[in-house]
Amino acid sequence: MTAITNNQIAQAISLFLREEKPETVKSIINFLVRKRLISQSKDILEKLEKIINFNKRVVKVKVSSSKKINEELKKDLEHFLKKRYEAREIVFNEHLDEKLLGGFKIEINDEVIDLTIKNKIRKLQEHLIKGV
Repeated sequence: MTAITNNQIAQAISLFLREEKPETVKSIINFLVRKRLISQSKDILEKLEKIINFNKRVVKVKVSSSKKINEELKKDLEHFLKKRYEAREIVFNEHLDEKLLGGFKIEINDEVIDLTIKNKIRKLQEHLIKGV
């Protein structure tokens, strides 16, 4: 017998929720209790949220920067990310990181777009060392 993963459980819950019956949530909770999966509910809910966001074409973005990003840049980022990920909606989670010298870092799922000054200096240094 193979073990069911939290991702498979989240996918099943997603399908089950489409029925929109009043007893749906109660049935899901009873299932998690019967299968002793309540301790894993946080991970299951995170995976369920990703599935729902994927289906609704919502992309959650974590933006780290040394200072607050202005609205014009935010709109430009939103336009770029909607096009790149074919998203209907971009949800920004801004994080101020005082360790950053400047620029910003974008994290989307498992992808990181590093536009920080520190990263640009590191790339320049690598380029100069290769040229020698």
